[in-house]
Amino acid sequence: MPTLLVALLLAAVLSLLCTAIQTRVAKFLHRRPARVWGLPVVLTAVFSAAALFVHAWTLPLTVAVLAYTAAPVLCAWTVREQPRDRPALADFAAILLLWLPLEFSAGARMVPRAAQGYLHTVAYAIAILLALLLFAAFRSFPGLKYNLPRERRDYWLPLIGFAAAAPILIILGFWIGFIPAPHGPLQRPAAMAEAVPVIFFGTALPEEILFRSLIQNLLMRRFGASWRTLLAASVIFGCAHLDNGPQPLPNWRYAIVATVAGVAYGAVFQRASTVLSSAALHAMVDWTKHYFF
Repeated sequence: MPTLLVALLLAAVLSLLCTAIQTRVAKFLHRRPARVWGLPVVLTAVFSAAALFVHAWTLPLTVAVLAYTAAPVLCAWTVREQPRDRPALADFAAILLLWLPLEFSAGARMVPRAAQGYLHTVAYAIAILLALLLFAAFRSFPGLKYNLPRERRDYWLPLIGFAAAAPILIILGFWIGFIPAPHGPLQRPAAMAEAVPVIFFGTALPEEILFRSLIQNLLMRRFGASWRTLLAASVIFGCAHLDNGPQPLPNWRYAIVATVAGVAYGAVFQRASTVLSSAALHAMVDWTKHYFF
């Protein structure tokens, strides 16, 4: 049952790739905007069910999750009538309220250690789903590119991006001591193949939704589509890796490499018609690093 719940959340996230479903959800919320307040209640109920499955449910935890899901909704609610072609400060606040608590594992002490990994995954999926519902449906921002591929370049842009970025990332990573010298794969081909969807759906796509569809897109709409906004979004992406291992924290090596990678991901995002293209490039880079360095 716990695995099924995560699968259902992933299915909900992927269903919004369908433009028709996005449109229907947007109409449902726009017809009666107060319906958006049902999202924190429903998503908190989903999290509570997950906590019950792993014997980690408590009332304080439920209240904390309700507050976590309600805070970005409140931000979106306060600017619901403002133009969607120019993000408000409350829109950026909503993104931070969705991202930072997960980034710093807020509330982890309220969860038994054995259940922390699973419930963090559930919270991660809930955050991505709520972000899409708020920004793609309720606020209906243009430019999120959360849709299926629409043009041929959506398929070859990740390959061009990988061919251009991989040598730079390898040389830079080796030079600053972030990665060792390359080696042959140590895993079976079957295990390497099975890791592709895990990396794509578990890391690449969620991060691209956050850092490209939301942060980079909103920065471009607020300050203009220039190399400065691309660099700013990439630096934010790099800083998000300061608290990642395996090197000592703050991991400045990872931040530098991630910033450079973010430029490549952001450039692909700008040129493609779907965030799936930058997510594909992101997954290729992560997969290569994991198995060959």
